[in-house]
Amino acid sequence: MQDDFFKYQAQTSPQPLAMEISHAKGSYIYDKSGKAYLDFVAGVSACSLGHSHPKVVDAVKAQLDQYLHVMVYGEYIQEPALELSKFLAKHLPDPLESTYLVNSGTEAIEGSLKLARRYTGRSEIIAAKNAYHGNTMGSLSLMDYEERKAPFLPLIPDVKNILFNSEVDLEQITNKTAAVILETIQGGAGFIEPQNNYLQKVQKRCNDVGAVFILDEIQPGIGRTGKLFGFENYNCQPDIVVTGKGLGGGLPIGAFTASEEMMLSLSDNPKFGHITTFGGNPVIAAAALATLKEITESSLIKDSLEKEKLIRQHLNHKHIKEIRGKGLMLAAIVENAEIANSVILKAQNEGLILFWLLFETKAIRITPPLTISNEEIIKGCKIITSILDNI
Repeated sequence: MQDDFFKYQAQTSPQPLAMEISHAKGSYIYDKSGKAYLDFVAGVSACSLGHSHPKVVDAVKAQLDQYLHVMVYGEYIQEPALELSKFLAKHLPDPLESTYLVNSGTEAIEGSLKLARRYTGRSEIIAAKNAYHGNTMGSLSLMDYEERKAPFLPLIPDVKNILFNSEVDLEQITNKTAAVILETIQGGAGFIEPQNNYLQKVQKRCNDVGAVFILDEIQPGIGRTGKLFGFENYNCQPDIVVTGKGLGGGLPIGAFTASEEMMLSLSDNPKFGHITTFGGNPVIAAAALATLKEITESSLIKDSLEKEKLIRQHLNHKHIKEIRGKGLMLAAIVENAEIANSVILKAQNEGLILFWLLFETKAIRITPPLTISNEEIIKGCKIITSILDNI
């Protein structure tokens, strides 16, 4: 399989991990030899309820018996997509009530940028330095990492970057700005939390100049940071909230939610201002709705903060300089990139899945399923500290 993998499947890096997967259940992934790997990554924060959660699987199977794709998004009334959108509206503050369902987080970012430009009639987009919002052309344009952008230039124009948590930089948000888009917690930059009511101040500045405030909740949303939506931790409210990853319970999805008034601006002049064939796919929407119900009807959201405490307690090690993030969106910061690489690669040999962050090379990603047990957390932390003991 490895030979075929490298020959027939497009690669994203010169040296992929290339583990041959047999099956996955709960907090574990199993390879073809039957070896079990405790998953501290959850598909990069996507598998909120772990692998093959029975309620998600049951929802998928039930929908398979009804219908699959029948029409492009927005034309037919399909119950799973409608119920998912209603559920999001119920759990988001007013006036965030209208959801556009798409296929991925980066597509949701694209849609939110188009919506902001269409609604305001302005073109300038302001994003943070070290931002990561995806890799399609619009999402990539938001990034200030020139090395990653250079091979694909020219990208979309009229994008400026400000320093996350810098109040001085808020002066760059003016009446020429269509939107300010930020990650609620910066992901690729190293799980950087907003400080000193920063997001609240961004919201006020946007309100003052008539700009749209977009928050990217693709990673910190869906219960991962102790609230259903990460921004609920920081005394602020976006005009557009973007979700993805953990929303689908392991299936591909993205969504952007705004007021009905704002969202209607995409429906006319021109018609189909944003369109997607498979967005709101009924099988995926059924999985997402089952995921949200399980997260909100259980203690998983509250438990994420207790599990954070447990991880911090058991990752107290001289080589770990700090642990950034909140809830089960954590990054252990070690002394250098070499140590981080060594831990991540050796952990796989020891039956533990860890991963990197995009920009912060000293970081070890720890984003397990919300369903991970306390015993599994302690087990994984012991593997990490044991590896660090021998560095």
